[in-house]
Formats: sequence, C-alpha cells, structure tokens
Amino acid sequence: MLSHLLTPANINADLESAEKDEVFEEMLEMIVASQPSLDRQDALNALMQREALQTTGIIPGIAVPHAQCASMRGTALALGLSRNGVEYDSLDGSPVNFIIMMLFAEGDTESHLQTMKDAANLLQAPDFLKTIMEKKTPQEIFDAVCNFEMSLQG
Repeated sequence: MLSHLLTPANINADLESAEKDEVFEEMLEMIVASQPSLDRQDALNALMQREALQTTGIIPGIAVPHAQCASMRGTALALGLSRNGVEYDSLDGSPVNFIIMMLFAEGDTESHLQTMKDAANLLQAPDFLKTIMEKKTPQEIFDAVCNFEMSLQG
C-alpha cells in the first residue's frame, strides 16, 4: 500500500513548478530530505531517462514519474498537487495536477511492480483525483490516500 511508503513530509499540497523538469526537481527535494544517502543527480538522471522513453503523464490530470536508481535504498514516494497544472507532455496534451513520484532501488523489480500496481488501483478509484484536489494540507491528503486504500481493501 502506498500509505506505508508515504508520510505527510513527502506531500506537497501546492507545487510551485509549472513545467515537468522543474517539478521533478521540486518533488525530488522531498525524497532526498527523507533519504539522505540518495544521490540527487543520479535520481534526477534516472527519472529523466525513464521519461525520455515515454511520458508518465498517462492518465488525464495525473503523472506517475518513476525510475530505478543506483543510489536508492528501498522505495521512496513523493506526492504533489499543482493547483494551476504542470505542462507535462502528457498523452492527452493537458497539464497534470496530481503527481506521484516513485524511486526504487536498482534491480528491485518486485517492489517496483507492486508499487506501480498499488498506484494504478488507487488512481483508478472513483472520485480519487477530485477528492485529493479538494484537500489543502499534506496531512489531509495523506489521510485521504489512507481512506481510499482502506476502501479498496474492504
């Protein structure tokens, strides 16, 4: 479950960046703060290389940038909301408002696949994006993610 990997400290309720490259750096700061051994440039390069293969803006209004990274230990998430939207080169051409960034240890395919599956289930839940976008604080967003995950378990 994503809530086991997420804390309010890794949630930004009001991203400032308006473009993909900037938002990657802004969100990566949250992960680096919680994972001091992570090489920031290594992580940014891994995210950019993954993004160059195909956009991770695949669901309207939502992007899921993710990568495996040599300096990463375990799995880390950051979640961000953009009230104005981020130009993301998404499949539908529209800006994204909800971004969940995931970094995985290199070679940790099992964790990578399970976390992506958990994210897909959550992001497809009816009213998930609408509910999350109504929240104002990292704690409210975290609580909403937990509640959605509990309802999916039910």
